[in-house]
Order: sequence, then structure tokens, then C-alpha cells
Amino acid sequence: MGGNWEFLDIVLYKHGEITITVQVVVTLIIVLIATHLILKFTRIGVSKRLDEDGKNRFKTVFTFLKYFIFSIAIITSLDASGIHITALLAASTALFVGLGLGMQKLFQDIISGIFILVDKTIIVNDIIEIDKKVGKVTQVGLRTTKAITHDEKILVIPNHKFLNEILYNWTQNDVRTRESIEVGVAYGTDVDLVKALLFGIAVQDKAILNEPKPTILFEDFGDSALKFRLHFYIGDSFHLPEVQSRLRYKVYNTFKENNISIPFPQRDVYVYNSKKQ
Repeated sequence: MGGNWEFLDIVLYKHGEITITVQVVVTLIIVLIATHLILKFTRIGVSKRLDEDGKNRFKTVFTFLKYFIFSIAIITSLDASGIHITALLAASTALFVGLGLGMQKLFQDIISGIFILVDKTIIVNDIIEIDKKVGKVTQVGLRTTKAITHDEKILVIPNHKFLNEILYNWTQNDVRTRESIEVGVAYGTDVDLVKALLFGIAVQDKAILNEPKPTILFEDFGDSALKFRLHFYIGDSFHLPEVQSRLRYKVYNTFKENNISIPFPQRDVYVYNSKKQ
């Protein structure tokens, strides 16, 4: 190469088979700029055709693809510039092994995040339960998912946990969920009155849906009580604890007004004196 382009052959770094010249650096910069522009216009073009939910999922997946494409572009441009990638990798083997061991969980989270976004296992505003913790999903990221609990604490959940452990998604099929409370009454109580009172309490609560209607099941003859369960549907299961608490207050007061006893477990204890008088 002659003329004004001779500066491109200036060697900036040389080690064994690896030689980096000004030309290599310029080529790499041009490739990175071109890749950035192509990815930018691709993201804008695709996003215009998606709804809000689709944009959020595409943005997360695109972030991962962007880094992958940049890596391919860098390797390709270096190889085309005459740098032997195999030699570069061989010189960094120990580093890559260490990074690989340390980033196993990171890649598990990223791959899991892609699966979650593609098949919509979890979306924003879903009510989920994992590790006996319940929260409303606020953000589904590529590495972690964030959810807010009933006591306003943020759960930051690594995405691989959704694939390795049992996940309860309360609202994936529908925002409406079927819930219940349990109550026991003393033997001898008018069971039809109990049923009518429980039904009346349920239909008067503003959080309980009218359809499907609440149902009352006579579940069992307990050791100390007749066991009933009130089933009802609500449209926002995230506030279930408040609804259940409100119903229990109402049940207790209503039963008290109607002279219905809520018994506690009782045991008869007999003491024998083995000594002869």
C-alpha cells in the first residue's frame, strides 16, 4: 500500500502471531458503526409493528441478540484483517475458562429469560408464587424478573429459578381467581343458617365478583366443629389477604350476632393415680 495510505500499515501491537495495525483498528471501528446503525434501524422498524407488550419483550430479547451480533462482527472483522482468531483465543484460554466458570449462572439466567419472553410464562402484572413468596410482576428482564410483594418489598428473582423450580402463576389464564376462607361452627348449629349467613357476607363484599356466585361447602365433621368453606371469585388476587381478613371480621361479628359459636379444639384429660390408697 503506497501514497497517503501508508499510515494504515503502522503496527500498534505485536505479540507472536498477533499483529494489530492502524488498518485493523479503522476496519473494526467502521464495522462496529455499521453494525450499530443496522441494528438501530432494525429495532425501530420492528418496534413500530408491535403492541406495547410485544415491544417490551422484543426489547429484552434484542438486547441479548445485539451483544451476540456485535461479537460476531468483531470476530469476523478481525479475521478478515489477517489476525488469527485461534491464536488470540489460545493466548486467552485461561481467562476464558475462568470467565466461563464464573458466568454459568449468568448464561442460565439469560437463556431462561429468553424462554420466558418467547412463551410468555410470565408477563408484567401477573401474580406469581415462588419459594412460598407471592408478588405482582413489575418487570421481566433478560437476567432477572422483579415483583412487588404485599408488604411493598421488591423480589429480584434470577430467571433460571422459573425453569428449575415450581412456579405458580395465579393469573396466567385469567385475572379472575377462585379463593376461599374456612370456618368451623359448634355441633348442633343450624347448618342452613350458617350457609345463608356466609353467602350474604360474600355477596355484600365489594371485592367479590357476582359471577360466578360464591359457594359454601360443608366440608367435614371435625373433632370439635362442623367445617365449612366459603369459596368466592375476585378480580385482583394481589389483594387477597385484605379480602380474606375483611371476610373473617364480618363472619365473626355476624355469627356472634346470631348466637353461632365458633369452637376451639377441646380435649378431655383424665389423670389416674396408680398408687394404692
